[in-house]
Amino acid sequence: MSPKILPIVFLIVSNVFMTFAWYGHLKFENRPLYLVILVSWMIALAEYCFAVPANRIGHTVYNAAELKTMQEVITLVVFSIFSVFYLGEQFTINHLIGFGCICLGAFFIFKGPIG
Repeated sequence: MSPKILPIVFLIVSNVFMTFAWYGHLKFENRPLYLVILVSWMIALAEYCFAVPANRIGHTVYNAAELKTMQEVITLVVFSIFSVFYLGEQFTINHLIGFGCICLGAFFIFKGPIG
């Protein structure tokens, strides 16, 4: 797979794991905190197994700011889907506007120098 595409795929997989590591336990409020921390760390290990190669491979074609921006936009998309379908939370117009502003910032990172 292309070094332009592979980091994006790895970042998507990485963010799915990380979203579950950070927020998946919210559906299990009756579990002891030490247990959810342990499980979250185990999930986060899988996340790192995708995030580190994504950045290593991606840095051959993207700069660090572009990689970080990709990661943030992917995080927002993954989290939005997760919060609606897994946590059952509502996605409002305020979320859409806020995330849209972040995506607009991402546009300027990839656009290059203005002027």
